[in-house]
Amino acid sequence: MVYFWPAAEENRPLGGLYPVRKADATPLRLNPVLERQGEYPLLRLDERRERLKEQGVRLFDFGAGDPREPTDPRIRRALLEAVPEVSQYPSASGTRALREAFCGWMERRHGVELDPDAEVLPASGSKEAIFHAHLPFLHHTHERRGVAYGTPGYPVYERGALFAGGEALPVRLVREDGFLLPLEAVDPQRTRILWLNYPHNPTGARAPRSYLEEAAAFCREHDILLFSDECYNEIYSGDPPPSVLEVSRERTLAFCSLSKRSGMTGYRSAMMAGDAELISALGKLRPSVGVASPSFVQAAAAAAWSDDEHVEERRRTFARKRGLFVEFFRRAGLDFLPTDATFYLWVAVPGGDDEAYALRLLEEGIVVAPGRSFGPGGEGYVRVALVPSLEECEEAVRRWEALAA
Repeated sequence: MVYFWPAAEENRPLGGLYPVRKADATPLRLNPVLERQGEYPLLRLDERRERLKEQGVRLFDFGAGDPREPTDPRIRRALLEAVPEVSQYPSASGTRALREAFCGWMERRHGVELDPDAEVLPASGSKEAIFHAHLPFLHHTHERRGVAYGTPGYPVYERGALFAGGEALPVRLVREDGFLLPLEAVDPQRTRILWLNYPHNPTGARAPRSYLEEAAAFCREHDILLFSDECYNEIYSGDPPPSVLEVSRERTLAFCSLSKRSGMTGYRSAMMAGDAELISALGKLRPSVGVASPSFVQAAAAAAWSDDEHVEERRRTFARKRGLFVEFFRRAGLDFLPTDATFYLWVAVPGGDDEAYALRLLEEGIVVAPGRSFGPGGEGYVRVALVPSLEECEEAVRRWEALAA
């Protein structure tokens, strides 16, 4: 990179120099992991959606899992009342009020008593928590550095593992097994971390407590760290999904979020909980990579974890939307995975080409996520995220039904 002074003083930038890249300059080198992975899968969907919006097409967006129900006013009020006159850095450990509120919820909801000082740690959303969780426990020099996770699934498990110097060990999930990760497919000689995610994104599949007990026993036997992404544990009808912490805390972590539970996707607030030794290691890492959410967001998060009433109303809303689509899919003869958890529906597409089917729906203004966006095993499905309003869902069903006729 070389620089030159502009001829005219009025054209000079604030820094005083204009950068000029030589024609024969060495190309910018990136981390090989970043070069290999390409763009985040759902970004392509976002770009296509934006193009249609620019054309004035009315869209019914079932693509990204970002619900539009208003955040409870008590949570919003807690945030506003906590905005300080002087803003200062939050700590990595977060406020004790937030940690205690989360522990109170974990005891009410799962019957698990946690130490707010040793067994929980906040993060600015579950995505960054999941991505960074690998860093204290993996290194490229380790003999056993594999990270096993289900596919189709959330892409951040793989990406976090690779950036931490780990080895990605995807395990194919299939419908015949209820999309439960087959433990017999996990290689204990290579695996250091096993990720579970139930209720599951993108399929909505549940895992029974007996499965979590089996997974915990498997990990104990082979000295594998068990990480459980439980961001959808509070979106269900019927029996509440269990937490892995109900069956084990040894070398185990649960990742919990307010994004879906309380409609706080934009607030960025999550919690990591479990084994005190693992939490201590993450506590040493966190100041280097991030801190808790801003203090006023933590106040809102504490209010959210302390209240269950608003969550019950959100569950009823998602149940109504789910019922609407289930009735339509049955009328139209569309095959789908029955579920009463998450706000996702996993639909097998006629003809098996999920991308082509998504394009057909897009012509009607209906945005869905092709299954292949979630990795191998997702081909032939689309994910329907029940995020539009009930009225918008009804209109989308009418358009989809006309297409399916």
